[in-house]
Amino acid sequence: MLEDAYVIRMKDDVSSERLANNLIMSSIKSDNDFNITKFDAITPNRVASLMALHNVKWNYPWEGSVTDFSSGLLKTAYPTRDRNKRIACFLSHFLLWKQCAKSEYGMFIFEHDAIFTKQVNVQALRDASYDIISLNDPRGATRKSGVFHEKVQSHSSSVAPIPQIDDVSVPQGLPGNSAYFIKPEGAKKLLKLVSEFGAWPNDAIMCRQLMPRQLGSVKDYCTTVQKSISTTTQ
Repeated sequence: MLEDAYVIRMKDDVSSERLANNLIMSSIKSDNDFNITKFDAITPNRVASLMALHNVKWNYPWEGSVTDFSSGLLKTAYPTRDRNKRIACFLSHFLLWKQCAKSEYGMFIFEHDAIFTKQVNVQALRDASYDIISLNDPRGATRKSGVFHEKVQSHSSSVAPIPQIDDVSVPQGLPGNSAYFIKPEGAKKLLKLVSEFGAWPNDAIMCRQLMPRQLGSVKDYCTTVQKSISTTTQ
């Protein structure tokens, strides 16, 4: 086993710890050949200091929509009660991207509400031409999930490209963005995008338009989403 695997969870939060434990146990039961380590989610009170430390600025609207002229993408606000929670979610993924970029091997990144339904074919992920690969069943996890599912299943390879399911101006990425395998090359590309465009929600900056031919999805979905309350929309 060469790859690292992390689940982002809120330390000492009963619900988040329970969900993370469910994920870890489901991975063990699925006979995955990797151990999942708990990663302490960034808390809202640390947002300002970490953004300054890493020289990152938030560049995504909190209300309405705005066209990003440098990319041509339409940035539409997410429902968010606590803005710092949204930024904290980005930072949790961002810090893992930085860690992966320094490694020679890929990394599995999970949010606490992911859960395994079957074993991961790690070798297929290593061999795939894509730098970031979703493990998640899209059905119920993303917009137009039925269309997403049909397009992924129409491909003959075990890992399919992330399909276009909406207007080309709408950022389109991994379904739910809660369970994915990322290679160092993908992590480096994401860090470059954040440097160029600023910080966006992690599932927006990780989109097929900004990462052409780099995003994929396993056809034989390995994970789905546990039923829980979102921690970024509160």
